[in-house]
Amino acid sequence: MQKYDFTVKTRNGHLVENIRIFGRDQEDAERKLRQMYMHCEIVHSDMIVVEKEIQQSADIEDVLTLIVKHS
Repeated sequence: MQKYDFTVKTRNGHLVENIRIFGRDQEDAERKLRQMYMHCEIVHSDMIVVEKEIQQSADIEDVLTLIVKHS
């Protein structure tokens, strides 16, 4: 899934920036955005390039490998 960054103007006229939403494509992300901000106007949208996923947990082998590499 890609990540998209939006700036919208709400129906009350407030500007909301840096709304980040995951979606299969931009259309999917916009659909999700419009569920949260009904009747909003999209002022700006941009796809965020995610270069590398961050590993959430490490096992003992990963830790030992890091120690050996930096010794």
